[in-house]
Amino acid sequence: MLWLRALFFVLLLPGVIGYALPISLGLRTARDIGALHALGLPLQLGGTAVLLWCVRDFAVRGRGTLAPIDPPKELVAEGLYRWVRNPMYVGVVTVLLGHALWFDSRALLDYAACVFVAFHLFVTLYEEPTLEARFGDSYRRYRAAVPRWIPRSPTARG
Repeated sequence: MLWLRALFFVLLLPGVIGYALPISLGLRTARDIGALHALGLPLQLGGTAVLLWCVRDFAVRGRGTLAPIDPPKELVAEGLYRWVRNPMYVGVVTVLLGHALWFDSRALLDYAACVFVAFHLFVTLYEEPTLEARFGDSYRRYRAAVPRWIPRSPTARG
């Protein structure tokens, strides 16, 4: 049942924000295919792999989904979460940048920037305070050791 919920929320949230809307926009705003077109596909595939890895970790390690109404019951600080606190959002933005390159679309680049700003506001105004209230000191230690957006080695100090 957990996997069905996880699949549902993947299709609903990043499925719409990261794939359905931007592909629709890209099909309408695509320009002539340029030299950067070829870079779009690896970014799309890499971002998708990151997203799916995180969904798996939320289900297996955290026993929950990516949806705020069905969050993990355990703090997920393993896997990609050892390197950056928000790899799922990083993965989605990477997919969006891949779409922008693939379609050579300025509108998609603007969309990716807006999505990143929305993610940042959601993380700082809702998600981080909620995780601190739920997991207390363990989340505070995690937050102090792992950067929010730009990955680094879990042993690096900055």
